[in-house]
Amino acid sequence: MDAHIDRFAAAAAEERWAMVRSIVAGGALGDPGWRAAFEQVPRHLFVPYYFVDGGYDRLWCEDPDPDRRARWLRGAYEDRALATRIKDGELISSSSQPSLMARMLEELDMREGHRVLEIGAGSGYNAALLAHRLGDDAVTTVDLDPEITESARRHLAAAGYHPAVITGDGARGWPRRGPYDRIIATCTLPCVPLSWLEQCVPGARILAPFATGLIALRVREAAHGKYAEGRFLHTAAYFVPLRGAPVRRPHTRAVPRRVSENDLFRFLLELTEGTLDPREAFSLWQREKRPERERFGITVRDGRQWAWLDDPEGPYAWPLPTV
Repeated sequence: MDAHIDRFAAAAAEERWAMVRSIVAGGALGDPGWRAAFEQVPRHLFVPYYFVDGGYDRLWCEDPDPDRRARWLRGAYEDRALATRIKDGELISSSSQPSLMARMLEELDMREGHRVLEIGAGSGYNAALLAHRLGDDAVTTVDLDPEITESARRHLAAAGYHPAVITGDGARGWPRRGPYDRIIATCTLPCVPLSWLEQCVPGARILAPFATGLIALRVREAAHGKYAEGRFLHTAAYFVPLRGAPVRRPHTRAVPRRVSENDLFRFLLELTEGTLDPREAFSLWQREKRPERERFGITVRDGRQWAWLDDPEGPYAWPLPTV
């Protein structure tokens, strides 16, 4: 552990326990195992610096100003996402909001002995939480950017964790350490990679950001091969896109501004981008009485995939690209 970070341990513990109490008060971390992980894994070791004020200011652990160092430490344990890497004005990596991470980890419904693949290494904090719960050997985290994987590996080692940190294309998974019981993505997907299904055991669970929500898929075995299906969670989720994937930015000029700014309508618009134009999406949204995220789902079967409303075989279905 680096000496210049270790000196924050005592103060960080107080901030960490306060963060956990806040997350629990918000309804997450009901699982004692995950609560223990959040209480014991030191987030500040994974964010020795991060950007604030839209990326124009950097807070870091070695700032000569003690007030700014104190601000850095407090911020490391606030329940918010932290921008950790910005390139040419674009956010390319972050440490996710802890309460959202807690909900995602609990939704994975992991058990002792499970093997998990994480797509998007980020700061390494999420991999540390997974390793704390399951053990180093059960966790594999993959990221396309070698600078991100190198820093994540360094942060993990400083905190005493040594899961497999792989530099590679997350869309292809990492079959060498499979098969997996769980796959969790910490970046927004344009579609569900078919290779993930092949690297899962039957009954595996996949949880990933999609559009502005979180899709929870169950992998099954059938005569025609593996398939996956599931619904979105109620929770809104905004993550950095999967590296190399097209960014969905549907226009909203054709709908009233009050509608275009509605979170649920934006979700529908991004989910159906390329299939429904904004007017059609608006008409559907009104007709179905502003459907919540959990009425939507995704099916991956027979080499194709589609999003749907209420019923996978119902009248409202939209094809998704395939990777």
